[in-house]
This record gives sequence, C-alpha cells and structure tokens, in this order.
Amino acid sequence: MNEPSVPMSPPAATNRPGRHIEPKEQTAMSGPSFVRRQFVSFSFYKLMPDFRRLPLDQQTSMQRQLIELVAKQDRQKMFLIPYSCVGTRPDVDMMFWKISYELDAIQEFTAAINRLPVAGYLTQPFSYLAQSKRSTYVDKIDPAHDDTRTSIVPGKRKYLFVYPFVKTREWYLLSKPTRQGIMDEHIMVGNRYPSVKLNTTYSFGLDDQEFVVAFETDKPGDFLDLVQELRETEGSRFTVRDTPVFTCVQTSMENIVRQIAAV
Repeated sequence: MNEPSVPMSPPAATNRPGRHIEPKEQTAMSGPSFVRRQFVSFSFYKLMPDFRRLPLDQQTSMQRQLIELVAKQDRQKMFLIPYSCVGTRPDVDMMFWKISYELDAIQEFTAAINRLPVAGYLTQPFSYLAQSKRSTYVDKIDPAHDDTRTSIVPGKRKYLFVYPFVKTREWYLLSKPTRQGIMDEHIMVGNRYPSVKLNTTYSFGLDDQEFVVAFETDKPGDFLDLVQELRETEGSRFTVRDTPVFTCVQTSMENIVRQIAAV
C-alpha cells in the first residue's frame, strides 16, 4: 500500500510561530511555523515457552511486576497502550504502542522492561521506530486532514493493524504532480471507509522501512475491504514491501498476561 490519507483525530495546539525551541524538541519547518513531531514506536514481544514451566508463584510474581510497570507509566511523558496478538500471529504475543515527543521516554520504558525478571523469558522479534510528519500529499476531499499527521491521538478503537511499508525508488523519481494524481485515487478509496482511522508515520533514516502504518478500527471487515480495494489502485504498482502485518487487539495488561501464562 502507498501512503494513504484517512481522517485522523484533531492535533494538539502546538504550532506557535516564532517561539523559542528547546534543544530536545524535535521540530519540522512548515512555512513560517515550527511543528513538533512525535516519536512513534511499535514493540512486539514473545514469551518463551520455558516461562510456563516455572512454578506458578514465580510466574505470577514476574507478570505482576510487568503489569505494575505499565500501570505506573507517566502519560504526560508518553502514550503507552498494550495490545494482545495472541491467536493472531504465532511469532508475537503482545505489542506496546508508544508515542512521545522525547525518544528518551521510549528508551526508558524499554530499559525498565529489560530490568524485570520476566525479561529473561521475553524475546522481541519485531520493533519499528518512526516519527509523525505532515503528509507531502494534499487530501482534496478534506484538506484539513493534512494538518493532523503531526499529533497522533491513539487507542480509541479496539483493533489495530500495523505493518512496515517500503516504496520503489521509481516512485520518488516521478514528478510531484504525477504522484499527487496517483495519490488522489488512493485518498478517494480511503475516504470511503470512515470507520478506519489511519496513522501514517515516517521512518526515513530512523529504521529499515520508510513508513509504519497503523490502522485503528472497531470493524476489522472494513479494514479488510479497504486493503483489498487499494490493491486495485495505480499506487499499488510502487509497493516493495508491506509485510509483516500484525493484527493487534487493545486490552488490559492483566488480560494479556492471563492469555500468555498460567496466572
């Protein structure tokens, strides 16, 4: 899939022209205004089978520490939302969606997990890092959507579909008007599915992929139909990679640990 444009939640009021920029603040120039960008991380974990062979009291103690770590996370520093992947993929059990204006906050949470006893029984098969950024393409149906990409407000829907995305080099050699024309069709299709909220984030120079796309919805069937319809658009010719795809279900950490261990 190419970089779609679908309605997103309104951004926080962070555009203040001419204001002083602190050293740690990540910014991008958009006309005369400075716009803060969010770091966005998707971290997938798998619990090793050896954990389930431990005595139940040890399992319970270690999983309780993980639950407490998630519960005490400071939401002023970072959005943190746990998702279950149990039953949707064999290679991952859970995913943490982390969003912060500071990369330090994302690192600190990962380091805190590493210090827990349960970390000795966790593997991390996949992890994707990106930043929010205003789209280079115009949504002619609703141009206001272009201003919403720099501030992601996550977690308002039950299901999340995540995958990394890479385009062909030929795509970037097309003229800007040609690319906009191809994206007009892509955007038109996306806007036919208002139940699906798209969060496109950018990984150029930050990670192996070029984008990470995360679709939120309460209707998985609508997302399936959207993806199938987008396969028939001109933009699909320029896709190099859009896998692996992760189907994630938002739920509590208490429920996730019950799904993956005998606690």
